[in-house]
Amino acid sequence: MASHRKSRTTGQLVAGLRTSPAVGFTAAALTSVALMSQTATAAPAEPKPSLEEVQKKVDDLYRQAGVATQKYNAAKERTDKQRKRVDGLLDDVAKRTEKLNDAREELGSFAAAQYRTGSAVPDTATLLLADDPQDYFDQRQLMNRLTSRQKEAVDDYQTQQVQTTTKREEATESLETLTESQTDLKTSKQDVQKKLSEARELLSKLTAEEKARLAAIEKAKEEEARRKAEELARKQAEEERQRQAAQEQAEQEAGTGSGTGSGSESGSTGSSTGSSSYAALATKVIDFAEAQIGKPYVWGATGPDSYDCSGLTQAAWKSAGVSLPRTTWDQVKVGTTVSVDNAQPGDLVFFYDDISHVGIYIGNGEMIHAPKPGANVRVESIYYMPIHSVVRPA
Repeated sequence: MASHRKSRTTGQLVAGLRTSPAVGFTAAALTSVALMSQTATAAPAEPKPSLEEVQKKVDDLYRQAGVATQKYNAAKERTDKQRKRVDGLLDDVAKRTEKLNDAREELGSFAAAQYRTGSAVPDTATLLLADDPQDYFDQRQLMNRLTSRQKEAVDDYQTQQVQTTTKREEATESLETLTESQTDLKTSKQDVQKKLSEARELLSKLTAEEKARLAAIEKAKEEEARRKAEELARKQAEEERQRQAAQEQAEQEAGTGSGTGSGSESGSTGSSTGSSSYAALATKVIDFAEAQIGKPYVWGATGPDSYDCSGLTQAAWKSAGVSLPRTTWDQVKVGTTVSVDNAQPGDLVFFYDDISHVGIYIGNGEMIHAPKPGANVRVESIYYMPIHSVVRPA
């Protein structure tokens, strides 16, 4: 009997009873192991940057924004010039089109007159058959005059047509160039805004204590720059004292023979004429710049209520009757480059290797400049930023 029994599915039942808890345990264990593995392999959180690193990053962003601002200024200058050119060409096209229409109307009037009088020119046979020979001569003279005037009208029409077509083509090309300039202008504007936004975001994450410490770092930087400015002022003052002493001694020695020294004095005056002229211009420049102190920096601004760095220098020198280009990259090419030690009031001081900032030297190692977004036009040491060069515009 037993041999005819079906085998029991003990193993399956056992497996069913035993496997279920085992599978549940295994899944939970695997999940736990996976989570532990992910935790173990996860990248560690990035350390919070130091205040010095934040300060450097913010300064770099402001500098990049300065570069982008100069690109914006250049693109805006190109766009403004191109827009004026396009406007002029479109006005010219409109005037030439009007002249072309007038020439066309004149041709039409001649055609109508010729139709009324007949297109054939009277010949000798007509003269012999004419009742009154005088009528023939009057008619022929009229036709000759008409033909000559008509030819002039045709020539004028053709000339106006060619010139109008040429100006239309120029206007079309200028419009395309204007569109490209406007695209560059938009791109550089977005670049400035992006850099400034990143700088503001970095500063917004600082606590009140961190902001206070950052201000202390900034103050220490300003004090160091002021110390260097004072050293330059002392050096320049000593050099000037020695120069004046040498000049006085030379005048005394030269005046020994004549008793009056008038010849030497005359020569001295002549040699300093250029310097005196520049000093007069510089006084106007600095007076203007001082009047702008306290006005806000706004990138792309040229006054009178706000300025960027090159906008201020351009406006200041314009007040002295000297026209400067718009960007720092072009202003640095105008005039004569001098050493920092020989800087005179009114000179332009350029900063950074990319020449993205400029200020007006006022003496004693200081300048007036429009610093950066969030700051006003102010007096500051020229050593606050790395100096690129000093240029005397006139």
